[in-house]
Amino acid sequence: MKVLKRFIVRIVNTVVLICLLAGCSHECVQAADTVKPNIIYILADDLGYGDLSCYGQDKFQTPNIDRLAAEGMKFTQHYSGSTVCAPSRCALMTGLHTGHAVVRGNMEIQPEGQAPMPVGTVTIPTILKRAGYTSGMFGKWGLGYPGSASDPMEFFDEFYGYNCQREAHNYYPDHLWHNRQRVELDGKTYSHDLIMDAAKTFIRTNKDKPFFCYLPVTIPHAAMQAPKDLHDKYRKQFPPFENTFGKYAGTTVQNPVAAFPAMVEHLDNGVGEVMELLRELGIDDNTIVMFTSDNGPHKEGGHDPEFFDSNGPLRGYKRDLYEGGIRAPLLVRWPGKIKAKSITDHISAFWDVLPTCIDLAGVEIAQAPYTDGVSFLPTLLDSGAQSEHAYLYWEFHEQGGKQAVRMGQWKAVRLNVKRKPNSPVELYDLSRDIGEENNVADQHPKIVAKMAEIMKNARIPNKEFKLLPSEDNEK
Repeated sequence: MKVLKRFIVRIVNTVVLICLLAGCSHECVQAADTVKPNIIYILADDLGYGDLSCYGQDKFQTPNIDRLAAEGMKFTQHYSGSTVCAPSRCALMTGLHTGHAVVRGNMEIQPEGQAPMPVGTVTIPTILKRAGYTSGMFGKWGLGYPGSASDPMEFFDEFYGYNCQREAHNYYPDHLWHNRQRVELDGKTYSHDLIMDAAKTFIRTNKDKPFFCYLPVTIPHAAMQAPKDLHDKYRKQFPPFENTFGKYAGTTVQNPVAAFPAMVEHLDNGVGEVMELLRELGIDDNTIVMFTSDNGPHKEGGHDPEFFDSNGPLRGYKRDLYEGGIRAPLLVRWPGKIKAKSITDHISAFWDVLPTCIDLAGVEIAQAPYTDGVSFLPTLLDSGAQSEHAYLYWEFHEQGGKQAVRMGQWKAVRLNVKRKPNSPVELYDLSRDIGEENNVADQHPKIVAKMAEIMKNARIPNKEFKLLPSEDNEK
């Protein structure tokens, strides 16, 4: 019976995908077919909604990342795949939200790696390869272990960086990976620099053909380690914190408050170098660059997100399903195609990136997998009708289990579902209360009932990540 149900779900999902892709305007599809743009997707690690100056950060500046907004489009209602690393990246790569994705939490594999995705998992680079793209990944993977069924080299043509997100807690590692080979390091080299150099080499090498460059950098995840010159710069700016220390993953950092803006400035400089390289190679106009973060700001290693107002006007941090844990900055630049200084309030999420890449690359619908996503290419090009989500759904398996739904202006959150699957649903009107300060569930019982129904039906059970008490006996 379960197999039959899943088969029926897949059939329905395929029909839905065809309808969604058919909703993209002729102009959008034609543009993608004609241009075959290069795609660069930069994913920061634990960068909050308020951690960029173009989103309101005023304690330090991010001028190069801000250029993406000045010369492209800024999203104000974009969401990450989850509120922690691995499930967020799985949602991004597969186009499935955490009610359908295989990886729904951080599950460690010893001695190195995380729980893998199954053999044959279809991802963004898998699909883009069908359209003639060369794909490279540079940074942190976190979706398998070396040699597993979802080793990065099962999907990408080149990989350089951390296979394991636990290893990525240290910016001075004793090794990284290049393709399937372990690269021994001296433990004194800042890994971000090696990762960015490898990405820029990939871009130079593939400048004459369509490429997809996935750049999941580790900045600004703990530990709070920054290059000495930048760290010293901000230690002078924030001397009250000189006698504070941050400890994480076996490291100790003096004045981690200074380390945080130093790390983000270093990332910002790297983004500027990538943009300058595109101009130098003459491929700037044919390259779309996206920049976002995998979840909300962390509180680890001495980082003080309240001092930096890292979540801006939002409530919550990493591991929360309130807005501060999952709403992410998204900046998209494509010269000559995306209007400069444009701002959109289109509601989107990580699982939309896969269908957007499908449209950008002109992939045949027959080759496209099922996705929970909706292409936002019409929004980027300001061309044709933009399909909207009926809702967005998240579930999180730590801290007693949590669920969240975004439906139009409404946001619902349910806590402690592992113990009480019918615990009260909190309801917030984000059009009036972006900070989720006023629970209005009692005033809108019909909406609450609808949200509870979505939480029940938007997911399928997962034997590795059990959310409800009824799943404890399932094998």
